[in-house]
Amino acid sequence: MERNSKESNVGSSVQVPSVQELAKQPSSAIPNRYLRPELERDAVARGGGDQVLEIPVIDMQRLDSEESMNSEIHKLDFACKEWGFFQLVNHGVSLRLLEKVKAELEEFFKLPMEEKKKLWQCPGDVEGFGQAFVVSEGQKLDWCDLFNMLTHPLHLRNPRLFPNLPLPLRDTMELYTSELNKLSTAILEKIVEAIGMKTEKMKEFVGEGRQTIRVNYYPPCHLSDQVLGVTPHSDATLITILLQLNDVHGLQVRKDGNWVPVKPLPNAFILNVGDILEIITNGTYRSIEHRATVNREKERLSFATFIGVGAGGEIGPAPSLVSKQKPAMFRREKVEEYYKGMFSRKLHGKSYIDYLKIEQD
Repeated sequence: MERNSKESNVGSSVQVPSVQELAKQPSSAIPNRYLRPELERDAVARGGGDQVLEIPVIDMQRLDSEESMNSEIHKLDFACKEWGFFQLVNHGVSLRLLEKVKAELEEFFKLPMEEKKKLWQCPGDVEGFGQAFVVSEGQKLDWCDLFNMLTHPLHLRNPRLFPNLPLPLRDTMELYTSELNKLSTAILEKIVEAIGMKTEKMKEFVGEGRQTIRVNYYPPCHLSDQVLGVTPHSDATLITILLQLNDVHGLQVRKDGNWVPVKPLPNAFILNVGDILEIITNGTYRSIEHRATVNREKERLSFATFIGVGAGGEIGPAPSLVSKQKPAMFRREKVEEYYKGMFSRKLHGKSYIDYLKIEQD
């Protein structure tokens, strides 16, 4: 089926140099565009005494078991309301497949620059190697290289990218993205149950769905306390499913004004509520700001799968979650306009979802 470029190409990003190549240069002054003096003021939660700040852990097997389903659904509801983040264990995705994904994506970022250039972002597009949300020549940049690609639905795939992935990575990605589609459908069904929505209404919002993958490569930096891997932001998705690719941590979640470091459990996925889910749930489940820090000595790799809604529909609060006691918090918007508006801005906190909020009297 022919790719509909109008539906798939929702934005562009100003092309910038490869940070991976920049980091290979002998230790010297980091270009000013990467330095973030505001980091000195940030408070990072360390926990103290008996208090241990960690995002909740949800067990998919317990969600599927009649004996434990109710209590695990309650935990899921709490995680989405109070944290907007949770780790998912016993998720059913083959550990052998996860190991293949980790090994092959590490090799992918070791490709020579001439090979990467064949898969680099084109002007006016956000897919391929590069960065995202760069809208001006003067804005601050993240200490990170990305590989970004729309993977489902199949008819929206970029014919320049997926078919040209090196083997065996192409076959591994085909299987992995299919497995993540199944997992996201299953977890969304549980989220719908937790909040008391009708399954059919969520299916109406999702439509044919949209899955985009983004592999993040954070090179080490000798000024790691003065750069950021990813600027603080919330995701514009329904949900995001993150797989940590190596043993270097860096994800931090904003909780009660502090940054809470996330320690990924072995072979777990880290899931978070996106802006679209916050809109649909009328603010009951909240997308939370998060960021990525950089390690001084080691590279970090992570792999995000963004689950969104199909083009052609509208998003807005589910009617069953709007009442006199809780009026609609967000206005309705066409999905296409939502994605275009989001990609036209630089990444900055929750600025885009705030733009969609209805002022309450």
